[in-house]
Amino acid sequence: MSETNRDAAATLILRLGLSWFIFLWAAHKIITPGQYAQLARHFDGIDPSFAQIYAVGAIQIILCLLAAVGLFRLLSFGALAVMHVFTITRRWDGFFDPFALNDSGFPIHRNQVIDLAVMAGFIALILLIHRDRWSIGGWLDRRRGPAWWH
Repeated sequence: MSETNRDAAATLILRLGLSWFIFLWAAHKIITPGQYAQLARHFDGIDPSFAQIYAVGAIQIILCLLAAVGLFRLLSFGALAVMHVFTITRRWDGFFDPFALNDSGFPIHRNQVIDLAVMAGFIALILLIHRDRWSIGGWLDRRRGPAWWH
């Protein structure tokens, strides 16, 4: 496999994996909006309506689909990364005690480790946009030349 194809395969894997990761969270907003209303009350002190939760979930799903096919890459990858930064900032305390256990011995902050790995993936994906050849955006770049927004 050529270096160009390895890079394209790597960005495809990152693109699909990260899009799927965020898509699952977005889809659950549509499936179980009550759970997200409780989380918003607990973490953010707000009381969103189900309509607001559905709207946020729908926007996130659209961004995930755009990122998955590699369309408007800087916008879609960047928006998903910013959403993930929001998640990280809401759970910041767990980063300072990564080995904490609950009364049953279960690690309670292990999702924060996952959060950091996902953020690293988003950063890598954004840095590798120019290597993302197996996407609609990559195809468009080859047809008309790269645009600043990719």
